[in-house]
Amino acid sequence: MSRQASGLRAWALQRISAAYLGLYLIYMLGHLSFNAPETYEAWRAYVADPGVTFGMLLFVTALLIHAWVGIRDVLIDYVHPIMARVGLLSLFAIGFIGCGLWFAKVVFLASVAA
Repeated sequence: MSRQASGLRAWALQRISAAYLGLYLIYMLGHLSFNAPETYEAWRAYVADPGVTFGMLLFVTALLIHAWVGIRDVLIDYVHPIMARVGLLSLFAIGFIGCGLWFAKVVFLASVAA
């Protein structure tokens, strides 16, 4: 049986993205509990830090991958007409790509203007 047919890649992506999401959320909750930026300028300066920017972009990437694998599996399991499945998968893909690009733009503009 090939890896692709067994779903091992989807399983691994789901677990790796879930681990990063959990660790990042714990870090952010801890950081913001003890050292929350109090003004808008402080938030922009915080986001402008290259490590924070990279972590946020990686977080959103992991979130979108996690969501894609979950939605894809649900649609494959429960939407049986092929054209409906392809249509829904296409809509979700376009939506996820749009969300990812929007977030990258927001973080980039916050980093440049700081």
